[in-house]
Amino acid sequence: MNTKDNMIQDYDVVLDNLYGKEGTPERNRFEENAYAYYSGQILRNARKEAKVTQAELAERSNTSKSYISRIENGTINPSVGVFYKLIAALGLNVEIVKTI
Repeated sequence: MNTKDNMIQDYDVVLDNLYGKEGTPERNRFEENAYAYYSGQILRNARKEAKVTQAELAERSNTSKSYISRIENGTINPSVGVFYKLIAALGLNVEIVKTI
């Protein structure tokens, strides 16, 4: 089997085949779920690196442990304001930089 033939050249083609073209409801739903998952992973990693429990983060950010859990599990995607609040409660900040 030639591995070169099995390489993905453009991942957008794969997403188009699985979820439809950009802008379709199916693709938008997939991207929203992907962002929720990614945001949750960022929060979980930051929380664990800070050695803070979900309960402690909830108390610091005036939310609930179950809310933190749902974010970390990708069940919900927090608003930008809530995400910044949670990151700040961990003693961190978000920096936006221009990519090349």
